Amino acid sequence: MKEAFDPDVAEQALLVVSERHPALDEPWRVDRRARLIHVSDGVLTVRTEAGRWVVPPGRALWIVADTLHCLHAKRDVGFYSLHVAVDFAAGHGFDVESLPAQTGALIPDALTLALLSAAADFPSGQPLDEPARRLLQVLLDRIAILPGAGLGLNWPRDPRIQRIADSLGDNPAQTLVLDELAAAAGVTARTAARLFTRETGQTFGQWRQQLRLLAALEHLGAGESVSQVAVAVGYSDVSSFIAVFREAFGETPARYFR
Repeated sequence: MKEAFDPDVAEQALLVVSERHPALDEPWRVDRRARLIHVSDGVLTVRTEAGRWVVPPGRALWIVADTLHCLHAKRDVGFYSLHVAVDFAAGHGFDVESLPAQTGALIPDALTLALLSAAADFPSGQPLDEPARRLLQVLLDRIAILPGAGLGLNWPRDPRIQRIADSLGDNPAQTLVLDELAAAAGVTARTAARLFTRETGQTFGQWRQQLRLLAALEHLGAGESVSQVAVAVGYSDVSSFIAVFREAFGETPARYFR
């Protein structure tokens, strides 16, 4: 496996790297820099201790500094990464006060992509000239106002319901109800339901549906048919799957990646 790029050894306060991988299975890592990942091709799955995000083309994920995370892609994936040493950047005249304070998915615009593409061509290891600094400041300003995208899922920390979440994460298609899942995890269904709401901000049913939708994006991005994806994420009725997917993402599964 290709050795992962280490942004922490770079001398610049901000740098943009263009990456492409035939597949990706990075180990867990912690970067001292904040990071914006803008996916241009393929589907990227990002996990942290607190959540999971599935990022399709045209979407991005902001990861705050010092976050334990890992990246995964089943197939070819291309993306830009902006690495920001926040304190270093602030000390060198960049305005970073409005950057997101939490990890989350974003909806970039065409200007954001153009700025990332231009910044990826800056010579590495060299001081930034004034035009480059202005371009990067505009990029930071754009990131601060990008709208959020519903492409994430809070992952529970309590070990009792974490066992349930991990089981469903490994196999979203399983049909066990909460009573059965809770019993296998050694907790009552009532307690499990309460903990899911408290720790994830969603009811168990809402959380499970979001998990299946994110898994569906991964399968669709790998080139599977809509009917194959519906079965893989636990829907026996393809029409029901299409309706739920369209309500969540505004497009049918067949059109989402076009």
